[in-house]
Order: sequence, then structure tokens, then C-alpha cells
Amino acid sequence: MSIQGLKIVTIGGGSSYTPELVEGFIKRYDELPVRELWLVDIPEGEEKLNIVGELAKRMVKKAGVPMDIRLTLDRRKALEGADFVTTQFRVGRLEARMKDEKIPLKYGVIGQETNGPGGLFKGLRTIPVILDIIKDMKELCPDAWLINFTNPAGMVTEAVLRYGNYKKVVGLCNVPIGMRMGVAKLLGVDARRVHIDFAGLNHMVFGVNIYVDGNNMTEELIDRLTSGEASGITMRNIVDLGWEPGFLKGLKILPCPYHRYYFQTSKMLAEEMEAAKTVGTRAEVVKKLEDELFELYKDPNLDIKPPQLEKRGGAYYSDAACSLITSIYNDKRDIQPVNTQNNGAIASIPNESAVEVNCVITKEGPKPIAVGDLPVAVRGLVQQIKSFERVAAEAAVTGDYNTALVAMTINPLVPSDTIAKQILDEMLEAHKEYLPQFF
Repeated sequence: MSIQGLKIVTIGGGSSYTPELVEGFIKRYDELPVRELWLVDIPEGEEKLNIVGELAKRMVKKAGVPMDIRLTLDRRKALEGADFVTTQFRVGRLEARMKDEKIPLKYGVIGQETNGPGGLFKGLRTIPVILDIIKDMKELCPDAWLINFTNPAGMVTEAVLRYGNYKKVVGLCNVPIGMRMGVAKLLGVDARRVHIDFAGLNHMVFGVNIYVDGNNMTEELIDRLTSGEASGITMRNIVDLGWEPGFLKGLKILPCPYHRYYFQTSKMLAEEMEAAKTVGTRAEVVKKLEDELFELYKDPNLDIKPPQLEKRGGAYYSDAACSLITSIYNDKRDIQPVNTQNNGAIASIPNESAVEVNCVITKEGPKPIAVGDLPVAVRGLVQQIKSFERVAAEAAVTGDYNTALVAMTINPLVPSDTIAKQILDEMLEAHKEYLPQFF
């Protein structure tokens, strides 16, 4: 780390989330002296990059911090000498997400950004790009940390650990922090008093124990959730259908919002089918939101993160990312849930695999906190999704059709090998330009 302060590179800098990140760095400037923030994008994203970049410059100016915002389409130029690299991009942009959500629905299968066939294809498009970025990092900034927010974050982290030969990688998600905020709201306490033991995989994480001021409140929380007096804990992009009270009481742990796709599959599918006919898929809704946000971002008088950004699914993202970077840089040794190498933290997952678990965050990176084994009721599902992630990562790297078909078929949201093949064939064709490894 240089004396002059830190150089941070954000790949996917033209994202609508970037103002969140900039706000997070401004807020923490005293303990995280970011001298240069490089926002990188591809030619197709240049217009958005310029709009977001100008807003970022106005925010920094208003805050009066000496942070230099640089915009570029040249990734290699940006990466040189970086201390931290954050990734938040979408290969194929929102148009690709629309296909991920719409095509499976034709076959009566859930179409979702990170779960089922959509999650598989997002992984197939994303993993080769991430591995390319790592190749550049090894050459241009070999000591930098890669903080990956690009979905599917668990599968991407798995692929980097297995095929990237790069250990300084941390996968990050806003689901755990959203769950903590939701719990605080339900129990009517300040979120700083809430601690949750998180364990599982990305978008498949459980709150195993929930504490307020060190007192275990798991049972009371589940009573609140099942009494009908409180609404559930969910996210902007996932409809809250409530839970069967007996199911949550029997489970005795807190599922994350994404578990609805697995434990309430038919209800979620019906909900998606209905939405596709009326308001459109989530990607179509997001596209409208994005267009509105970028109109706001263009305003030369706007010099703060606009409150409308909260409507996107990524609330608390900057808090998660900036807290993690601050803790690594300052060797804080606080506890944060991240995606990292298991190393025995969860007993029934291979040591070398990626898991989402509470870690002590140090200068050397995250040290996972052992949770032993997951409750038997959820263990099998977590292992099945881990198998899916591993086979999918292998398919992304090899471009092998049969491996991709196996990944599609073993995903719990896909009912049979025949349907898996039909969806796979149609989606391969639809995403052809972003899947050179298969063609």
C-alpha cells in the first residue's frame, strides 16, 4: 500500500450502484484514504460511465475530500499498481438478464438472475471474464485484493479459487446485511446491537443464531415472523409470500429471501408468470428504474447519492464493500459475512470450496469462523447447490456442452434432463455472442 494513499479500481464503473460506493468511500475517508478511484467500463457502457463519473466527481467535490476520480475504457491502464479491485459488472447487460428470466418461464421453470437456469447462464458468461481480469491482476497488481460483487457471487468465487490460482479474492453480497437490518427492524432495535451467525452459500445463507446484545433471540424472532404481526424479511427484488409458520418453527433457523425459490417453488413460479404478463420480469422493471436513475444522475446540480437508488435490489451494497475494504486495510479483525474458501468452517462442504460464512477480517484477508455442520434439514440442499456451482464453474471454464447439461439438470429448480436440454439449447443460442467457449 502506497504512502500517498490507496488506488481502487471498480470494473463496471458505469453501474447505477457506483454512487453508493463513492458515498461509502467518502464517509470512511479518515480511515480509508482513497487517493484514486478508477471507474472502468466497456465501450458499450461509455455513456453511462461518463454520467456516473461526473456525478462521482461532484460528490467528491461537495465532500471536500482529495479523491481523484478517473474514468477509462482501458482496464489494463486502470489496474496498474492497484491496491483493491472491485467488480460489479453484467456481461451482456440487462438485455442478457431479460433472456435469463424469460426463456426458462416458457418451460415452466423459474427464471431468476442468480438461481436456476438464469444463474447458470450468468455464471457461464461471467466466469471467463473474471478469470481474464485475474490474469491482468497477476501481471499488473499482483498484491491487490479482488472484491467481487458480480453475481452469481458464490459461483464466481468458487471458479476463482479453483481455476484462477489467485488467493486474494473475496466474494461479497448484500443479503446478510439486509437480513441483519430486517431482523433489527422486526425486533425494534438498533442494527448495531444485532449479531447473526451466518452460514451457507451465496444466496443460500442461513442465520443459524440471532443475538441482540449477546442474548440469543432466535426463537423469539421466529415467533415474531410466524405470528402474523410482522412482515417478513425480504429484498426489493423478491416478493414476500410469508412462510408456513410450522415450517419456520421446525427449521429453527432463519432462511434468506432467496430460499423462497427452493422452499416455495410453485408459488414463486406462479408469481413470476403473473409478473411477466403484467409489469414485466424483474429485469424489465430494473431497466425502467435504471433509466430513471440515469436521468437523475445527469442533473449537474445533483451532488449526493439520490434516495431513489434504494429501489434497486442492492441496498447496503456500499456498506458491505466499503466496510470490508476498510477492515482489510486497517487490520480491524471485526466480524463480517463474506464468500471465501471454506477451510473447514462448514463441515460438510469441501475445504477448498467457496462458502458464505462469518469471518474475522484481517490484513491477510478473511479468516472463516467454524460453524461445525449445518442442521440436517438444510444440509442436503446446500450440498446440492454447491455441486451445481462446481459443475457450472467447470462448464464455464471448459465450454463443454455435456458438463453444462449436467449442471442444468442437477439444479433443484429444473425438473428433468429433457427440459434441462431444451432450456440449455435455447439459452446457448440466445447468449451466443457472450459464450465463445461453447462455439
